[in-house]
Amino acid sequence: LSCYLYRFCFFTSFSDSDTLRVQTKNGVVRGIIQSHPVPGIHGNASVRAFLGIPFAKPPLGPLRFKPPQPAEKWTKDLEAFSYSNSCFHGSEMWNPNTPLSEDCLYLNVWTPRVKTSQPQTPAPVMVWIYGGGFTTGTSSLPLYSGLFLSSFENVVVVSMNYRLGALGFFTLPNHRQMTGNLGLLDQQLALRWVSENIAAFGGDPSQVTIFGESAGSGSVGYQLLSPGSKHLFQRAVMQSGSPNAHWGSVSLETAWKRTPPTSLRHPYSCTSIFHTCIKACYKTIHYNFTNLKYTPIAQNVPKKDLLIGLNQNEGSFFLPYGAPGFSLNGQSLISRAQFLEGIPIVLPQAGTAVREAAIFQYTDWTDENNMTKNRDHMSSLVADYMFVCPVLEFIQKWWMGVMHGYEIEFIFGMPLNASLGYTKNEVNMTMKFMKHWANFARTGNPSIDGAAWPSYSANKMEYATLNYHHPETRSYLKAHECRLWSAVIPEIQKLSGR
Repeated sequence: LSCYLYRFCFFTSFSDSDTLRVQTKNGVVRGIIQSHPVPGIHGNASVRAFLGIPFAKPPLGPLRFKPPQPAEKWTKDLEAFSYSNSCFHGSEMWNPNTPLSEDCLYLNVWTPRVKTSQPQTPAPVMVWIYGGGFTTGTSSLPLYSGLFLSSFENVVVVSMNYRLGALGFFTLPNHRQMTGNLGLLDQQLALRWVSENIAAFGGDPSQVTIFGESAGSGSVGYQLLSPGSKHLFQRAVMQSGSPNAHWGSVSLETAWKRTPPTSLRHPYSCTSIFHTCIKACYKTIHYNFTNLKYTPIAQNVPKKDLLIGLNQNEGSFFLPYGAPGFSLNGQSLISRAQFLEGIPIVLPQAGTAVREAAIFQYTDWTDENNMTKNRDHMSSLVADYMFVCPVLEFIQKWWMGVMHGYEIEFIFGMPLNASLGYTKNEVNMTMKFMKHWANFARTGNPSIDGAAWPSYSANKMEYATLNYHHPETRSYLKAHECRLWSAVIPEIQKLSGR
């Protein structure tokens, strides 16, 4: 990621052109022209960019731990020339490239450059929600720039920040004033801003597609399920994550148990769950307290077009962060002993019977000491448990029909930046990915070049594979493995109690 932070640069220019001055419901915003050369494709990618537009009041003081409130109006032109602060993080998986602050509820808009003398058809809108386990992430990463996607596919791209960790998802049982899920409400308010203002930027508010990856994909799933969001978008793309994954939500009781007594209750004698005491206590706690693991609280699903998918090697991204024998360098071949040592790390809440079932499923018993196979099986176990099978379960009534997160760079067109050294095949693939996603945003059908993309059916479970070549249609993705997680292991847990 560091190479992107330091090498991924845009050419920007400022202009008094009317197209860079937009009247929103809160006031006038001024943007910039953002461009980048793309050798061998179409010359330059060029868009209008409006960065750091407030969509909510800063959630400070009495607004901390409260649902977001719409931003106040401004009278002078707002210079939307650079990214805003990033929301406080609870971990360092994605290192932010802007200052951390609780004053972080801002969004960004990229729009195709247009000739003002010609009437324009409103463009489809694609709203990005970043991932990061609900504890880290920011919309300002170069990886998420809407420059190439907006320029080449003639769509309006929007991204927003939302509160993370304890500041975004802390809750108290049986207290209506601290109900949690503030990060999801931040997203919803940003979508409401899009609905009310995007027409002024040339976007079509009746053609809004939300898309996200990992926890961003889980967020998309929650917005699909939310009655308050269903009228704010028409389509959704979920990439490598779903709200029913074990990391996607926690119960109120579990969330409360994660609150450390020494950090929260003891200094203010908060020995019981008493709203006034806890709230006063929390307003004085240092932001580093947000590194506790807080996720959405699980507490009529509208019909929407849904494109949902996975990468081939979802689990490999997470293994270097704690699995025995894995590292960021080298091939990470692991012994049989290291494989067995990793099982309770991957399945910390599981009992012995469940762990033995997982070992049985993810072992080649004809070659159990093969270090390469042990590595690959551990990666598959993590992928199936954390991402693949929850996603497949989520889409029983919907469907779309590499490593975790690696598709993002292709969807946002990063291989078009020649300075990053991507291959010709990767450049061609990014053009296809952008076209698939944009076509879905335009029509609800991601097919390109006459190649049909199958719709999901419960009896065949069709899906398409995307690679350098043409998409292939296949069926029954991970059917055997996911049967283990959806049917066999729940029965084992009933019998064993864990």
